Amino acid sequence: MDEVVVGKGARTRALVLDEAARLATVVGIDGLSVGGLAKATGLSKSGVFAHFGSKQELQLATVERARATFAEEVLRPALRAPRGIERLLAACEAFLSHVERRVFPGGCFFSAAAVDVASWPGPVRDAIAAQRREWLGVLERLVREAQELHELDDADPAQLAFELQALLAAANTTFVLEGDPAVFDRARRAVDRRVSRDAP
Repeated sequence: MDEVVVGKGARTRALVLDEAARLATVVGIDGLSVGGLAKATGLSKSGVFAHFGSKQELQLATVERARATFAEEVLRPALRAPRGIERLLAACEAFLSHVERRVFPGGCFFSAAAVDVASWPGPVRDAIAAQRREWLGVLERLVREAQELHELDDADPAQLAFELQALLAAANTTFVLEGDPAVFDRARRAVDRRVSRDAP
């Protein structure tokens, strides 16, 4: 009986966090509330509150849930591609695809959250900053792999990773603001051109 209760509690928590991650891209991570999540999930306020001891705990759990979703939607598809330029481009494509498919209604969770928490230091901002550094680190590592295979020149991997992320972020922001899917074709062409510039 206890296992059934624990299992139901875990499912409810997962439901709440999935909705919290989606909602945070629209109302901001600081705009998350027990009442808003109760309404969005059809649960009682007490049913939502029981899973989180504080607003900060809810926010941190939401960041972690979004991180898991990002890994599933962006990192795993990219890592299925062969090493080298193909994997680097696959990572950029997976990022654009997850925005284009509106995995989160307000675009990339971490881009939205970064703006929301930029001016208030603390554990939530630290968690979001860590994820953004991790993503840039992934892009940089993929650039290095392509260089090791002699598919890219020995340019600064951190610089190329930064420029690629800038293109992806621009596509995300433009799509969220304007809703024009044509931005993804432009972003894909820009990414291809930027990577090609460093090809031998």
